[in-house]
This record gives sequence, C-alpha cells and structure tokens, in this order.
Amino acid sequence: MKVNDRPTSAVTPMTYELFTGLALFASVASITPGPNNLMLMASGANYGFRRTIPHMAGVSAGFVLMVFLVGIGLAQLFTAYPASHTILKTFSVVYLLYLAWKIATATLSESAARGGGRPFTFIQAALFQWVNPKAWTMALTAVTVYSPSQTLASVALVAAIFGIINLPSICLWIMLGKRVQRYLRSDKHLLIFNLTMAALLVASLIPVFTSSL
Repeated sequence: MKVNDRPTSAVTPMTYELFTGLALFASVASITPGPNNLMLMASGANYGFRRTIPHMAGVSAGFVLMVFLVGIGLAQLFTAYPASHTILKTFSVVYLLYLAWKIATATLSESAARGGGRPFTFIQAALFQWVNPKAWTMALTAVTVYSPSQTLASVALVAAIFGIINLPSICLWIMLGKRVQRYLRSDKHLLIFNLTMAALLVASLIPVFTSSL
C-alpha cells in the first residue's frame, strides 16, 4: 500500500547520505529549544523526573505518530482546505499562551494544595503535538525532504528514526529541569524560574508569525 500511485519499483531506497542527513536533522530539531522542551524542563523543575516521564513519553510517541500521519497524506489537508491552516495556527497560539500563563502562575504553595500538582499526562502530551507549531514544522520538513516518495515504508522509516533520536534528546531537558529544582526551594525562586520559562515559551511563538506552519 502506498500513499501515491507510483509503483514500488520506482521508489529509491534511502541512501547513506540521506539517512545521515535525517539523523542529524532529527537530532538538532529534537534537542533545540521549543514548546515541548521548555515545558518538559519546567515540568522537571516543578514535579521532578519520575512524574514527568508520562509527559516525555507522550511527546515522543505523539510526535512519531504525527510524522507518520503527515507522511501518508494528512498534510494535504492544508492544500485542500487552506482555511484549516489559519484555524490551526490561531488555536496553537492561543493554547500556548494559555500554557505559558499556567506555568507563570504556578507556585510551591499552590502545588502543595493540589497534592503536588499535575504534570501533563501521556495523552495530553501526545495531543499537544497537534497544536505545537515546531512539531508541525519538523514533521512537514522531515517528510518532504527525507521521504519524497511518501510510501508507507519510507514514511515509517523517517518516523522510526525520529522516535529513536527524539526520546533521549528530550530526556535531557527534564534532567536539566531536575538539576534546577534544587535551587527552587521558595515561591520567589520558583516564580522567577516559571516566569522565565513562560517568557521563553511565548518567545518560541515568534516563528509562527514570521513563517507558515
């Protein structure tokens, strides 16, 4: 089964150079700052590594699924219905601003009152990928550049490589947040940290206004 009507024999296997380029792109895209990594760092600092594991797993699994679905034709929705691009873009900005506000207003006392707070669940983190502008950009670029044939085999390979590289990359951000946690023993220090994370999350939206998803 293929996404397009081109015969299987016309599909060129991924070369070593293309594979290396994809691995490098996945590494850089996964480890650089963005909504996912900033939120994982904030969660690691606020809730610790263990409680952030479902969040981390949801990010990785959700993004792998996103790459696969985009590769088998979901991206064509934007071509068929141009208004969907604007709707997604607007919803993404509004939701990320809401998350930034939630991060900025979190305090130690509030977390204690809620029983330690509630980090993202696996499902929430997986669903978040669909309103994450950076995730859309990564998925569309990966499929367009590294799986031009868009057969199921090539798309699955791209998704698998991202899955292998993405998980340990985002794990580093939780570990960074966990190391910062030792300095956040008061509401004042935690507030400063959370305000910084919220500001960086808002700043990560700048590319949304200067380029398309």
